[in-house]
Amino acid sequence: MNKNRSGAPVITRSFASKEICPGETWKVFIHAADPEGDMKTIICAVSQAGRGSYPVSYVKVPEGQSGELSGFIYLNTGAGQSLPFIHLTLQVEIQDRAGNLSRPVSFFLAFNPRAEQETPPPGLFQDKEIGPVMVSLDLQTGGP
Repeated sequence: MNKNRSGAPVITRSFASKEICPGETWKVFIHAADPEGDMKTIICAVSQAGRGSYPVSYVKVPEGQSGELSGFIYLNTGAGQSLPFIHLTLQVEIQDRAGNLSRPVSFFLAFNPRAEQETPPPGLFQDKEIGPVMVSLDLQTGGP
């Protein structure tokens, strides 16, 4: 079993809208803490129903936030294609300089042309950009 060792980062809160309009930028809010103050990298794994996994994306923890991190990572979903049947899963883990990993958190996303992206409850996260999830989505539905 891959158990968290003491000193590993902990994702204390997370939030993401479950639906967005196609082409919108998806914001995934994270609050994390590391008792040793050495968080280094946010590891992002995206998978798409019917397509499989994309290459893993790494987001560097911003300077000054290696002990406590609050803000959002984001995924650009392309240029306004109408793709109501696409579903994505994003798994997020945080790694510290010693190689310790947080427990993963997962987010599910569906595209809905009538969706309004939800915002997190006030006061839980800073509205601060951490960085992009660098994945180029293949949003072909496979239909005619």
